[in-house]
Amino acid sequence: MGACNTITTMKSLNLDSIRESLIRQEDTIIFSLIERSKFPINSPVYSPSLVSTLPSSKSLLHFIVQQSEAIQSQVGRYGSPEEHPFFPDNLPSSVLPQYNHPQILHPTAAAININETIWDMYVNQLLPLFTTEGDDGNYVPTATSDLQCLQAISRRIHYGKFVAEVKYRDAPEDYGPAIRAQDRDALMELLTFEKVEEMLKRRVEKKARVFAQEVSLNDMDKREKYKIDPCLLPRLYGEWIMPLTKLVEVEYLLKRLD
Repeated sequence: MGACNTITTMKSLNLDSIRESLIRQEDTIIFSLIERSKFPINSPVYSPSLVSTLPSSKSLLHFIVQQSEAIQSQVGRYGSPEEHPFFPDNLPSSVLPQYNHPQILHPTAAAININETIWDMYVNQLLPLFTTEGDDGNYVPTATSDLQCLQAISRRIHYGKFVAEVKYRDAPEDYGPAIRAQDRDALMELLTFEKVEEMLKRRVEKKARVFAQEVSLNDMDKREKYKIDPCLLPRLYGEWIMPLTKLVEVEYLLKRLD
């Protein structure tokens, strides 16, 4: 249940291993969005009226994510530093022996969780961009697809902790003064590489044009059709994933010398 190419040792933590994992996570995000796009918006999934008989559930999505996380917690998902629950309060303990994950991140990393922001972004801003209007009644498959999208996006954004750690180790003399001064703006400037970000946006758009293309055996049909608009991916990364990842990086670095 961890991310592809999971970092397992201190020795393996470097920019190349980080980059490889992030590239693989792009694939997961794109495919999860494609799966969700099979269903229309299905607005009742996000309405309290659908789950009025379920205690303390704000929506069907809320209920399914909360219950899924409870089950996954019992088998150790959230023992991994790469995984972040959307509902961390009162999660049950794992019934399985815990894997001894190496202490790669600073201990304060465990307190950084911006899933509330990710949830709001996904439901209120992203979903309307790649789903059609309508209601086909497939509420549970819709919410299950949402869960996959949310977890994939959350994992990618919170991976910023690993990015920040390796950048700090590579250049403590650059990051140290800004950390000691608690200077968020200086840290954000150190973490921003516009050329790299533009290359990333071009890559995810190119991937989407491959992964999301409708394949036809009709040689007469020369029009390219896509399950989701490939232009959605650079927008998703440019407006939300990369800025939120850098926010996580800054929050991590501010506590790195505690």
